[in-house]
Amino acid sequence: MLPTETVHTIQPIQPPSTPLTRSLAFTLSPELEAHEPPEARGLRRDQVRLLVSHYRDDHVAHARFDDLPRFLEPGDLLVANDSATLPAALTARRGDGSIIALHLSTRLPGGLWVVEPRMVAVGPLEVLGLPGGGTATLLAPYADSARLWVARLDLPAPLLEYLARWGRPISYPYVPERWSIEMYQTVYADEPGSAEMPSAGRAFTPDLLARLAQAGIGFTTLTLHTGVASLESHERPYEEPFTVPAATAEGVQAARLAGRRVIAVGTTVVRALESAADAYGRVIPTRGWTDLVITPERGVRVVDGLLTGFHEPEASHLDMLAAIAGRAHLEVAYRAAVEGRYLWHEFGDLHLILP
Repeated sequence: MLPTETVHTIQPIQPPSTPLTRSLAFTLSPELEAHEPPEARGLRRDQVRLLVSHYRDDHVAHARFDDLPRFLEPGDLLVANDSATLPAALTARRGDGSIIALHLSTRLPGGLWVVEPRMVAVGPLEVLGLPGGGTATLLAPYADSARLWVARLDLPAPLLEYLARWGRPISYPYVPERWSIEMYQTVYADEPGSAEMPSAGRAFTPDLLARLAQAGIGFTTLTLHTGVASLESHERPYEEPFTVPAATAEGVQAARLAGRRVIAVGTTVVRALESAADAYGRVIPTRGWTDLVITPERGVRVVDGLLTGFHEPEASHLDMLAAIAGRAHLEVAYRAAVEGRYLWHEFGDLHLILP
């Protein structure tokens, strides 16, 4: 059994040859945005498209997500985030009677929350009225953010019960209709806590998971509760709570010692695994908070590949992708995605990055 440790400081390793550059040379047009779940487009979850790109030789293949087993090898280990999505968007009323959207982001110690009053200037000690007689008292800006606040919630019912009645999934203007919370859950979601869906795993189905197991491809989970995205400002990620259980840490270590590939399902998994790794890349069972930002300068220690959605040109997630695959390869892959008319965002298509 591996010892349990808390999140620790990780020293940089030898950086990749590509420089730290976030932007990619493309424009995301509205036609490349997924405006509804694939089910509303007449598809099963696992019938979204899959771009497979190999960063060692820049080979690119076009497929469908239910083709995933043929691009993996027996012994590969997929690691997914089993955090379940909260209906974390609430309607709030200000003291002057105006209505705003309030997004819950991250539960803090002491019963406080990080929240985002959407697209509105607010002030300290402002009290927002919530449905059913609840309130949110804004205490202070969170960290150095201009959009996030620390708040105290006073609710008339336990949180999950309250949100089930009054909350709705967080969505953005590119998804014009409201969809049920079930559309924002992965099939293996377990512990509620994410403000937004860990969307890289949305396309998995029970049938596909069974096919992967039959092909000798491993599947294990960890938990990282995601906060709200910085859709407009593209800020760096903030602290998020995560847990890498002993069974997952041991499975990752066994795969790495045997020379088998570890493939993260989503950028949240990369962040959690790298936060739980020691200076030699050994993954330790860990429960804590991580503020780790992964860049090409830092590099990665644990993962060999990544399954992820497509990210906007200025998104900070591109730093992490470049740390795994190199910026030059991302240029190749994203050019293929734009030319191939792949769809972006949480209901869109997926990108499998492999050696």
